[in-house]
Amino acid sequence: MAEPLLVGRSSSHYTRIPRLFAHELSVAHRFQPVFDLTSSEPNDYAGNPALKIPALVDEEGALYGCENIVRELTRRSGERARVVLRGDVADRIVANVEELTLHVMTTEVTLIMSQAAGATPPPKVRRSLALSLAFLDRALDGALARLPADRRLSFVETALFCTVTHLSFRQVADPTGHSALQAFCARFAQREAARQTEYRFDRPPTA
Repeated sequence: MAEPLLVGRSSSHYTRIPRLFAHELSVAHRFQPVFDLTSSEPNDYAGNPALKIPALVDEEGALYGCENIVRELTRRSGERARVVLRGDVADRIVANVEELTLHVMTTEVTLIMSQAAGATPPPKVRRSLALSLAFLDRALDGALARLPADRRLSFVETALFCTVTHLSFRQVADPTGHSALQAFCARFAQREAARQTEYRFDRPPTA
């Protein structure tokens, strides 16, 4: 089986989640950055008609979407029994933390795009972000306690780490007042896979 190609951006939380999974689960892959997110050509996004990242390209073609890619990487790793994916734990606290983490991810994109366009988002957007972060800070320890103790990796922990650290990286919000989230991110950042996927802005090669 040839090494799959992961198409995305080193500055994207949606891309960092599958990259971290690939490194943590030792799935060999190649990474191809998308340098220009203003492009309206699907070929620049591995053919994705939604013009979005990330995408995974292998011998079966392209696979679009962060969660789809995480599931495929987990399958390739042979570690499914020790990986907790979204929805695996039938507990409302875990489900709500998963949902609110994904909501913060999309809200952050909305704010970044608004800033880039010179527009002011409705006050509800930032209020929603603030309330969601406060909820995640309160619910985090309870959610972690409900995850299987023998897990190697979980989607919710990986997504939460990538999301909270991205808020600081893109200067969208300051999460330092949320002590539980900060302590969790400090622990998760010690993983080698986290160090290998640190956020940075991709630069096209110079001639």
